[in-house]
Amino acid sequence: MSATAQPGDTAAQVLGALPPTAAVWCSGLRKRYRRRTAVDDVSFTVGRGEVVGLLGPNGAGKTTVIKMLLGLVRPDAGEVLLLGRPARDPRSRAKVGYLPELFRYQPWLTAAEVLALHVRLAGVSRPVAEQSECLGLVGLADRADDRVGGFSKGMQQRLGLAVALVARPEFVVLDEPTSALDPLGRADVRDLLLSLRERGVAVLLNSHLIGEVERVCDRVVILDKGRIAAAGTLAELLGQRELRLRLDEVGVDAEALLAGAGKLTRDGDAFTLALDDTADVPDLVAELVGLGVRVHAVEPGRISLEERLLDILRTGHTEEHR
Repeated sequence: MSATAQPGDTAAQVLGALPPTAAVWCSGLRKRYRRRTAVDDVSFTVGRGEVVGLLGPNGAGKTTVIKMLLGLVRPDAGEVLLLGRPARDPRSRAKVGYLPELFRYQPWLTAAEVLALHVRLAGVSRPVAEQSECLGLVGLADRADDRVGGFSKGMQQRLGLAVALVARPEFVVLDEPTSALDPLGRADVRDLLLSLRERGVAVLLNSHLIGEVERVCDRVVILDKGRIAAAGTLAELLGQRELRLRLDEVGVDAEALLAGAGKLTRDGDAFTLALDDTADVPDLVAELVGLGVRVHAVEPGRISLEERLLDILRTGHTEEHR
């Protein structure tokens, strides 16, 4: 910083460089707790109308990152802009909805009273009809006047979603939103996330349910040991395709041909071949037949997000993140 620069200049310069569509911008986030580094040099963005998944094993730093984004934990280094304002500015959180992983509501209040309380805490004005509509959105319309103390874990999770959405947020952070929900509840949350995206609301989703992330997220950020191990769109992360074959009478030459085409794994007569391009599959099958191989099945597929995640975490492979 130059001798004439003021403390607010850095934030102003960063703000001026912020892409106009970004709901969240963070750069170089670091956080240590005594001798343990929880987060180390984490940078990413969440665009408006974009659903971004935050993935990683337990202890990877996901919740710490979320708390730094929301101004609940002060980073040791790095900067965060939240809806165009520094995260340390309380005004940056005025249009943010947050569902933490662990939460409790006053058991003596009804669902409607909990929602009304959080509307007051947010400092906004929302008609009672709109609050009731929000409860209906999460499937609690008929339980509005029931006390929270009698709610199941799944119903409390639905109420937490309503609290996160009632202030008409422009950015929503959901930390394990489907952890206590049954399959129907998870489908409801999936539909809700898609509707938020259609309305231009940005969403950061932390979930261990990889299948749900794969269905709704535009991009994924994978954390491991406090650092970004990989990041990108699902197409970028899952670009590699698989070819599953069931073959008989596979000789040495045929197996060498398969191994030369891509990463090969074998389990009896089942062969799995990782390919970057499936355009040459017909020629590959024809060559196998020419070598005397009997081809019983050929099934193209794509590596799942769960498989990709496990591969990244096991190998410690790090990609350039966006």
